[in-house]
Amino acid sequence: MAVDRALHETKRRTIDAEPADGTRRQRGRHSRGRQEFSEPTKRPESPKRGRAGFVREIAIFYGFGVAVAIAVCILWLAGDVLLLAFASVLLAILLSDASRRLQSWLPLSDDLALGLIVVVSIGALGLLGWLVAPDIAEQSHQLVQALTRALQRLQAWIQRFGATNNLPPGLPAPDAVASQASSMIARAGGFFTGVVGGVASVVIIVFVGIYLAARPAMYVNGFITLVPQRKRQRAREVAHELGNVLGQWLMGKLLSMLIVGVLTAAGLALIGAPLALVLGLLAGLLDFIPYIGPLLAGVPAVLIAFSESPTLALYVLLLFVAVQTVEGYLILPLIERRTVSLPPAVTILMQTLLGAFFGLGGVALATPLTAVLAVLVTMLYVQDVLGDPVPIPGENGTGDSRAESG
Repeated sequence: MAVDRALHETKRRTIDAEPADGTRRQRGRHSRGRQEFSEPTKRPESPKRGRAGFVREIAIFYGFGVAVAIAVCILWLAGDVLLLAFASVLLAILLSDASRRLQSWLPLSDDLALGLIVVVSIGALGLLGWLVAPDIAEQSHQLVQALTRALQRLQAWIQRFGATNNLPPGLPAPDAVASQASSMIARAGGFFTGVVGGVASVVIIVFVGIYLAARPAMYVNGFITLVPQRKRQRAREVAHELGNVLGQWLMGKLLSMLIVGVLTAAGLALIGAPLALVLGLLAGLLDFIPYIGPLLAGVPAVLIAFSESPTLALYVLLLFVAVQTVEGYLILPLIERRTVSLPPAVTILMQTLLGAFFGLGGVALATPLTAVLAVLVTMLYVQDVLGDPVPIPGENGTGDSRAESG
C-alpha cells in the first residue's frame, strides 16, 4: 500500500509539472522570437551635436576663404621676394643634381663635388665673359642703333606702298620705340629689379642657391617638421618627387637653350646677318621661356635684317622657323622622354597669369611653377583624395634615372 501510494504521488507530481515546463518553454520560444524579429532602435541625434557639426562646417568654409585671401595678399605684396626664393631653389636643385651626377663618375664627397661644380661653373662663365664680353657689349650697343634704322626703314617702306592711311594714328615714332627697346634691353638681365636691383638679386640667388645645395637635407627636414606626424612620410615623398622633376626639367632646358643658341648664332653668321653673336645669345637665353621666348628673340633679329634688305629678313625668319621646328620635333621629344612634359595651353595660361601679377619674372618662372603645381595636384589631390593611381608628371624620366643610379 505504501509503495502504491508513493508511485501515485510521484505520477501526480509529474503530471502537474509538465504544463508549467511546457509553458516556460513556449514563453522562452516567444521571447526569443521577439528578440530575433525586433528592429534595433535608433538613438535620436542630439540637437547640440547637430548644431556643433554645422558650426564646424561653417568655420572650415570661412577659414579656408580667409587662408586663400591671406595667401593672395602675400603673393601680391611679397611676390618678387617669393620669385627670388624660387629662383634660388631652382639653382640649388641644379647644383645638387650636377654634383650627384659628378659623384656617379668620381668617388667624391658631397661638399667636394659641390665645390668643384661651383668653381668650374664660375671659371667657365668668367672665361666665356673674357672671350666674348667685348663683342657682346659692342654688338649690344649696335643692336639699339640697328633697331632704330630698321624701324625707320620699315616706316619708309610702308609709306612707299601707300599703306600709311591704314595705320593707327597713335603709332609711336621710331626714336621712341628705339628708346623703349634700349631700356628693355638694359633691364633684360634683371628680372628681379623690383627687389634690390638686378645685380644684387643675382648675387642673392647665387649665394642662397649654394647654401641650399650644400645642406639640402637640413632645409627639407625643417620644412617636414611643420607637417603633422601622420603626414610627414607623404610630405617627404612629395618633396623628393618635386626635386626630381625640377632637376630633370632644368637639365633638359639648359641643354635645349645651349643647342638653340648655338644653332641660331651659327645660322645667322652663315647667312651674313649682322650681330649674329648677340642675337644667338639672346635666342638661347630667351629659350628658357617656352613659346614666348622664341618670339621675343626673333622679332629684333628680323627687324635688324630688314634694315639691310627684305630678302635677308626673309632668310632670318626662315632660320628661326627652322630652329624652332628642330627644337619642337627633334630636341624636345628626346629631352621630354626623361623629363616632364607640360600641356602647352596650361603653360601659356600660367605665363599670362604670372606675367600679369609679377611681370617678366613671372613669365620666366611660369614653366617650373607649372611643373610644381602639376606634381602637387597629382600627388596630393588625384592620388590621395580621389584615390586614382595616375602617374606623376615626369615619372618615367625620374624612374629611369633612379634605375640607372641604382
